[in-house]
Amino acid sequence: MIARCLFGVLALMFAGLAAQAQTGTLITSLSRDLVLIQSNFTGETIALFGTYSAPPATNAGYDVVVTVRGPRGAVTVRRKQQWGPFWFNLDSRRYIAIPSFIAVLSNRDIAAIASAEVREDLRIGIAPLIPAQTAARGNDPEFRASLQRIRENEGLFFEDEEGVKLISPTVFQARIELPGIAPLGKYDVDVALFQAGAVVASQALSFMVTKSGTEQIIARASYIYPLSYGIITSLMALFFGWLASVIFRRD
Repeated sequence: MIARCLFGVLALMFAGLAAQAQTGTLITSLSRDLVLIQSNFTGETIALFGTYSAPPATNAGYDVVVTVRGPRGAVTVRRKQQWGPFWFNLDSRRYIAIPSFIAVLSNRDIAAIASAEVREDLRIGIAPLIPAQTAARGNDPEFRASLQRIRENEGLFFEDEEGVKLISPTVFQARIELPGIAPLGKYDVDVALFQAGAVVASQALSFMVTKSGTEQIIARASYIYPLSYGIITSLMALFFGWLASVIFRRD
């Protein structure tokens, strides 16, 4: 009985090693997992390094796609129209759980890496990460395209087909560029390795963006003591307003 159990354990071990030898192992790491924001924050660059151990026969010809998603939240997109000198909100769509930041980095054009069906199924690219509104009137591609365009103009959504560098047949590097208006919260990083248009390995990482120093103390106080924070800020505004009137008044 003991011999049979030992044989079974050894068989499972060899099976696992054989599967690993066939598929390879993907190992990735971020240069930092915490980004501290102060009042002079203008942006940050996070480096991602990865290595893929695959059999010699499949070492060449792979692609890497890195998808970075910021904290999710609700977004309302409004359509405005001008009537004379006035602008009116004629229609709107509200989208739930939209990433506040999306960066898609790859070693070449993602359209050449995988088919449209694969990209949609795996949510590779910006458009697949903006889900359609579930309401019947909400599934409007025009509003989704407007949301994507607005965030791209703000520098919060972007795709970079040169964002991943293949340093060697088994080592790659990516640079995650965070803008100065990067939202606070947890960022998810998904690394997918493609061969012949199919995913052969993947790994998930994450990092945090948070305030530090005086900014963190003030932000935490406003969250824990909202009433006191509101009263204090109102009194400070009144005081500085009065002080300005005294300094700049004309006798």
